[in-house]
Order: sequence, then C-alpha cells, then structure tokens
Amino acid sequence: MKFERYGIGIAKGMMVTFKHLFRSPITVQYPEEKLVVSRRIRGNELVWYPDRCTGCATCAKSCPQGNIEIVSHVGDENSYIVDKFEVDTGRCMFCGLCVESCPYEALAMGIGYERAQYRRGDMVLSKDALLLSDIRRPSGYARPKIEATLPKQTLLVYWDKDREEGGQKVNFLTLSKKRGRGV
Repeated sequence: MKFERYGIGIAKGMMVTFKHLFRSPITVQYPEEKLVVSRRIRGNELVWYPDRCTGCATCAKSCPQGNIEIVSHVGDENSYIVDKFEVDTGRCMFCGLCVESCPYEALAMGIGYERAQYRRGDMVLSKDALLLSDIRRPSGYARPKIEATLPKQTLLVYWDKDREEGGQKVNFLTLSKKRGRGV
C-alpha cells in the first residue's frame, strides 16, 4: 500500500531525470553566442530620427518620470529646431510611452540590452548617441513597418529540426573544456 502511494511518484520523477540525462546540453555560451531577441523587445535604449522630429516635445510630456529633456527654438517657416535632446536611461523604466505618443514616429525603442555603465553620468544619452547606427537598431515595438523587416526570434528552443519559423536551431556540441565539462 505504501509503495503504491509513494513509489509511483518517485518512479515518474526518475523517468524524467533519466530522459534528460542522456541528452546533449543546449546551453548558449552567452558572450560568444547571442540569440536573436524578440522583434518587439523594449530594450534599454532608444533610437531617435532627427529628420522626422519636429521638436514638439510630446515624448517628453508623456514620460512619467521626466527623463527626456528637449530644448528647441523657433526656426524659419514657424518650425522648431531641436538644440538639445537628452534621455536619462539610468532613471528610465522603458515603458515605451514616449515611443507610442510620438505622432511623427521619430522615436523608437532599440533592441540592445547590453548597455551597462560604470558611471551614472554615462547613462545620460545626448542626441548624437541616440542616432541610428550599426550597433543601435530599432525594434518593432509600436512600429509595425520596422517589425516586418526584423529577423525571427531565436530565444525559443524547438527539438524539431525541420521547423521553418522561429526558434533556435539547436547545435549539439561535444563536452569539452570550453563548455565547462569534460577533460
């Protein structure tokens, strides 16, 4: 009677253990290998398009913490010229309200997530640091046109190798010193 109560649960648990015991590890070696993140990630960076920006400061008004600072002056033909555009990413919670509120799509969330700094002052990004570049790319968050151009996510792991859409294509590596095990 006691074996029926406790023995079946232990046997099921050991079956799961043995099933995973002989599989190859699928751990990604992070600094060397990086997975493609979700298309709509709200990474800890912003991308600013100065040619689309009119200096209306709608993004600064919608920021709940007041992290965006815009200084502009009236130029020719009654339009604003942006003199200063700064974002304090150290205080920013990356809620995306500034991106959603911009009527001219001049601001987008970035896909970067490795933006750690040693000094708090380095977290304040000026308008030159917010420009589109090879390392600073926009995500598809609140921007469907950009989302269609981005690659599919690889954070998901599928064991089916014939799968076409999404997921990481699992490469099994042999055990070695590089992977932290073996001889």
